[in-house]
Amino acid sequence: MDRSTEKLIRELRKYSTPELCDGAIEYHTMDYHIIEHITDKKIVGRAYTVKPPKGVSGIVPDAILAMEPGQILVIAGEGYGQGSYWGNHRSICAKMKGAEGIIIDGAFRDLEGCREAGVPLFATNVTCGSCKKDREGELNVPVICGGVEVCPGDYIVADCNGIIVMKEEEIPGILERAQAKIEAEQYTIRKMKETGEIIPRVIRR
Repeated sequence: MDRSTEKLIRELRKYSTPELCDGAIEYHTMDYHIIEHITDKKIVGRAYTVKPPKGVSGIVPDAILAMEPGQILVIAGEGYGQGSYWGNHRSICAKMKGAEGIIIDGAFRDLEGCREAGVPLFATNVTCGSCKKDREGELNVPVICGGVEVCPGDYIVADCNGIIVMKEEEIPGILERAQAKIEAEQYTIRKMKETGEIIPRVIRR
C-alpha cells in the first residue's frame, strides 16, 4: 500500500458512511440487504473484485490468494442466497492474508466459525448449503455488487449504516463537503443549547 492510499484510508476512517454520503454530490451505496454479520468494525479499503457465475464460488480461493493485505474482497454474487459463497475456512485464509473485510452480494455460512475468525463480513444472508465449486469467473474486473458498479481499486467504506463506493478522484471533495456538514451540525447544536430554540434544520454560520 503506497503512502497516498494510506493517507486517504486514514482520512476516510474518520467518517461514517452517512457523513460520506452527505459529502458526495451523487453517492453510490450498495443495496441495503447487504449488512454486517461478522463484527461491528467499520472497514475501509480498496476493492479487489470477484465476478463468479451466479451460484458458483470455486474462483473465490484464487481471489484470496491474489488480493493484497488491506484490501476488501468484493464478491458480486448477484444476490444468490440459496448457497454460500463463503465459509469459515475462507475467513481463516482471509485473516492470514490480511484482508480488511469481505463484502458479498449473496450468502455465506459457518456463522460460528466466521465469528471466531473475526474477519469483518457483510453479506445478504446466512445459509447452510454451499455454492457450486466450479472454478469459473473473473478476478479484479469491474462488477455490479448490490446494484453499484465497483471497479478494482475503488475505495469502499462499510459500517453499520451501509456501504459506500468511491473513486479516488472524488474523495478530496467528498471529505471537504462532509466536514463542512459536520461543522454546520455542530454549530446548530451549539445555537440550540445557547438559545433553547429547537432548530430542526441544520444552519451554517
